[in-house]
Amino acid sequence: MSGGLNRQGFDALPLPDPAITEALRVLGKRRLALAIHDSCFPGRPGDDIGRGALYSQGALEFLAYVRGLGFDSIQLGPLGQTPRNDPSPYNGTVFSRNILNLDMGSLAAGGEGRGVLLDPGAVEGRVRDCPCSDGSRSVHEYAFDAGHGMLEEIHRNFVAARQQGDPRALKLDAELDSFSDQNRDWLQPDALYHVLWQQYGQRRHRHWPMTDPACPDADLYRHVGQESDPCRSRREALLETHRDALERYRLGQFLVQQQHARFHAEARVLGLRLYGDLQVGLSDCDEWIRGGLLLADYRMGAPPSRTNRDGQPWGYGVYDPDQYRDADGAAGPVLRFMQARVEKMLRELDGLRIDHPHGLVCPWVYRAGDPDPYHAVQHGARLFSSPQLPDHPILGRYAIAGMEQLNPSVPRYADDWVRWLRPDQVGDYASLLDIVVSAVREHGGSSEDIPCEVLSTLPFPVASVIRRQGLGRFRVTQKADPCNPDDVYRSENAEAGDWIMVGTHDTPSIWHLTRQWVEDGERARQEAEDLAARLVAPSERERFARELAVDRNKLVHAKWADAFASPAEQVMVFFADLLGLEQTYNRAGVVDAENWTLRVPRDYRTAFPRAAAHGEALNLHCVLALALQGRGQDFAHLHRELIQRLRQQAGWWGTG
Repeated sequence: MSGGLNRQGFDALPLPDPAITEALRVLGKRRLALAIHDSCFPGRPGDDIGRGALYSQGALEFLAYVRGLGFDSIQLGPLGQTPRNDPSPYNGTVFSRNILNLDMGSLAAGGEGRGVLLDPGAVEGRVRDCPCSDGSRSVHEYAFDAGHGMLEEIHRNFVAARQQGDPRALKLDAELDSFSDQNRDWLQPDALYHVLWQQYGQRRHRHWPMTDPACPDADLYRHVGQESDPCRSRREALLETHRDALERYRLGQFLVQQQHARFHAEARVLGLRLYGDLQVGLSDCDEWIRGGLLLADYRMGAPPSRTNRDGQPWGYGVYDPDQYRDADGAAGPVLRFMQARVEKMLRELDGLRIDHPHGLVCPWVYRAGDPDPYHAVQHGARLFSSPQLPDHPILGRYAIAGMEQLNPSVPRYADDWVRWLRPDQVGDYASLLDIVVSAVREHGGSSEDIPCEVLSTLPFPVASVIRRQGLGRFRVTQKADPCNPDDVYRSENAEAGDWIMVGTHDTPSIWHLTRQWVEDGERARQEAEDLAARLVAPSERERFARELAVDRNKLVHAKWADAFASPAEQVMVFFADLLGLEQTYNRAGVVDAENWTLRVPRDYRTAFPRAAAHGEALNLHCVLALALQGRGQDFAHLHRELIQRLRQQAGWWGTG
């Protein structure tokens, strides 16, 4: 990549090596996405408060860099506001956006055209005091306090300037009023929740004290819209009492919206599409506001599976099926909420990843009152596929599949628990997912703009719905059994519409995993022989397999080449797998202080090319040369000149 860039534009657009672009085209790859969550972006030493900031100069520079490597899409995580004690983006708000993504340096420099909203010393002091050392890990609580503390200062400066009649503050005030009016449905209750959350010691609303038996603050929005709403006067009083804090919250959301729009425009200039993440669960804030849309006695989780035999009691709310549609068949409160949520995402992004689509099609639910959540989730059931279960009799009223369509000889979480469905039943299962897919297409997207996170399990209703919409699934090849040709994760079992990847944010880094395989010996041998059978000619397989079995770096690159050589037309690379990092970003289902904290090292510009040149980070030239070779001798002969160019650029492991 050459040329500099600034917040007003790019001096020279970063363009990937033409050999990479040509190889991707020849291999039929329509999308090459880098998966990275907002907190993972690198910061600059002068503005890093302990967490990646999506709208910062450091993040923009990294996007430009990866565009120069050949990526055309960025898969972000959920962008909602997370609480101080939980950095997981999957527990963030679905409408409000995280103010920790703000480019505070720009606000301190007057870069928003609104004057200086923040004293530069405020940023410098928090950067200086940050315990983040080299910036390789997030320090969420410090960043939370620093970011929200600076927002308080921004608001105080704004109020003072407004009182003094500063024209820039008056203009901002008018813009803030307009933004608040346009987004009142979600902005006002989100703001009030966060004020009360702070007032009640940052505890979840289920643990708030009983202020008024007739209208506890924990249920303040449960009866909104009803004729007899016992909490109307209490809400109005709180909105008046906390006017200043509510305005501060709205100001933060307005600034986030403004900076996101600019960031999105800059990504488009770079030639990058931004994908969001439609998380399966609702945050505590969203459940507080929309508790009336949820079943009272059930929670949602993941059933036992081949990769997690205990199941996962997520604790998320379950939409009430009776509120999917109104009495006349029109979209009811649940469908209208989903429509509003998806439309907001698509105004801000170019596509979206569907997180655990079974949660939209046929969620696995379990009793909320069980004192042992693992016992509860292991004895749960499918919401719409349980017509007559003695331990879940209430679910019978929501059943779409009938008893004659079930396979009672398998566990109720098995993929073939439901054996067949009529087309109209598939349509009923698809109610929520149809909203998502239709909205993406109405915004100019297509099925390849909807990465659908189907993992090891694919229940028949989910398979029927995604097939109906022409969606693919995830193929996570590090999970594939090298000795089982029927394994769903194997590259040769992928289809064109699928997204293929070596790992995700919930799996070990491929660099760490392959080190373990090589140390184990047997697993490395199995992987090496399996890869050799697909990537090289028969005469070369024994030699090739021996190389892979003892060389972790070569094994990683062969694993990636196998993914690129597959029929899947969309490839996704998690940032740790790109950069050669061995640390795990998130140990799924495990409470770990280091979960959600891994970041791009600040020295990636020098460290990555040096590592890639030695095969210690993803050398895309090498991978694509191997992938082209893996399409067969005739194919490789046809593209021999391209393969040679890629090998020359790779500068490492000149395979024959």
